[in-house]
Amino acid sequence: MRLHTKLMLGIIIVIVVIGGIFGYSFKQIMESNLKNEMGSKALSVAQTVANIPEIQEAFETKDPATIIQPIAEKIRKQVGAEFIVIGNLDEIRYSHPNPIRLGQKMVGGDNSRVFKGESIISESTGTLGPSLRGKTPIFHNEEVIGVVSVGYLQTDIELKVAKIQKKIFVVTFLILIGGLLAALLISLNIKKAMFGLEPKEIAWMYQEKHAILESIHEGIIAIGTDGRITVVNETAHKILRVPNEVLLRGKRIEEVLENTKLLSVVQTGKAEYDQEMMIFDSVYLANRIPIHNKKGNVIGAVASLRNKSELAHLLQELSHVKAYAEGLRAQTHEYSNRLYTLLGLIQLGSYKEAIDFISHEVDVAQGFVQFLMKEIPDPILAGFILGKTSLASEWKVNFLVDRESSFKDIPVEMNRDSLVTIIGNLINNAFEAVRDNEKGEKNVTLFLTDLGKDLIIEVEDNGNGIESSKSDLIFREGYSTKNKKSNAGIGLSLIHREMEALGGTITYSSQIGEGTIFTVAIPKNRGSEK
Repeated sequence: MRLHTKLMLGIIIVIVVIGGIFGYSFKQIMESNLKNEMGSKALSVAQTVANIPEIQEAFETKDPATIIQPIAEKIRKQVGAEFIVIGNLDEIRYSHPNPIRLGQKMVGGDNSRVFKGESIISESTGTLGPSLRGKTPIFHNEEVIGVVSVGYLQTDIELKVAKIQKKIFVVTFLILIGGLLAALLISLNIKKAMFGLEPKEIAWMYQEKHAILESIHEGIIAIGTDGRITVVNETAHKILRVPNEVLLRGKRIEEVLENTKLLSVVQTGKAEYDQEMMIFDSVYLANRIPIHNKKGNVIGAVASLRNKSELAHLLQELSHVKAYAEGLRAQTHEYSNRLYTLLGLIQLGSYKEAIDFISHEVDVAQGFVQFLMKEIPDPILAGFILGKTSLASEWKVNFLVDRESSFKDIPVEMNRDSLVTIIGNLINNAFEAVRDNEKGEKNVTLFLTDLGKDLIIEVEDNGNGIESSKSDLIFREGYSTKNKKSNAGIGLSLIHREMEALGGTITYSSQIGEGTIFTVAIPKNRGSEK
């Protein structure tokens, strides 16, 4: 059964039940009030009749009925009572609507209290049927000499109640019709507001939306027109450094995050894309989009937040892939040249020279590989340095790894990608520095040591050096002395960012025309925190 049908049936049942309870309760109240009113009226009339002197004096005559009957009937007709019966202490009637019953004994059996001097209202059955009676004693010289009973038949009271009940039924019916119309309008409005969806569908969509929001790697924050947060996902909690159990929904956005500009998006209705904003000590790229209803009115805004450093990490990964590719290409090119040399020696018949050439190359290669395997046992770093050696050979750079190097004591938890980024960019910068060196040899030396509490990485080149006026600029992203290079200005900024993450330091010394030495120190205990 659909929701709007359930709503209509539910509202109809409620209205019918309430209408029935209302009708029954109102009937009982009206019947009770009418009985009280008629009983009080009967008693009041009875007391008035009992105080008439002629009635009291008539009890002293031989035939009281001749005096009392005309007076009682006249008053009965004036007040609209069904009967006014007056009797003596023996309950002998002196008045009755039916003259035939004069002199007969009163019926009902409810005079005992009256003869004791009490005035009462009672319900009893007499010769005319069930009636509501008001009874009061007649006093003479402070003694009870008789009783006056004024009554209204129950059937007359029920007729009056029936007339009132018809009116109640008409009112209840009109309420029911109004309720049906209201139920129809309410169900249609609810159906329209819910876009015709059923509660199960809405619940499923809510769960789906929640799952989607939590699966998104970006932080999502949405607000209403009043600036209060309506949606916030788990990633946004992490960005804001607020535990998940702390409820942010309902709070004003400026209380949680300053300078979001979401309120301005709500006011202007204009979206903003890829805007940088600082949250704590990190830079985020924010997209802010207004939320519109069907009429095109802005009803809120939503912002997505992504850490800009993730893009830097992606660039790092691309740089690593490029470095590996360049190393493989360099090795391919280098060994192609050696194969051509070997082929030439064989064709010339210089077999001894060919054998010596092969032996020399094997000794050199094996010796260097064995050195790397022994002193730099980490396969990622050793393989990366070996690739840089091949690249240096292609670029005609004398790349030397200091044989005093040792890089064995690297914390297991330390990120190897960070070390590759640091070493790789230092070597690349050194290669670039000596590549255009016109003063003879192009020398680059790498020294690694793990002695003490720090990992030390030192790269020396004999390039042109760095001017002292640029010492504050070289670590800035985008700045480079190699203006024509496509990736210029990235390497040192990446190293600087990694140093901040690892808790390390980077220093350099340089002399114009002599070369530059970059020195990196990474604490072993801090390196594991990344």
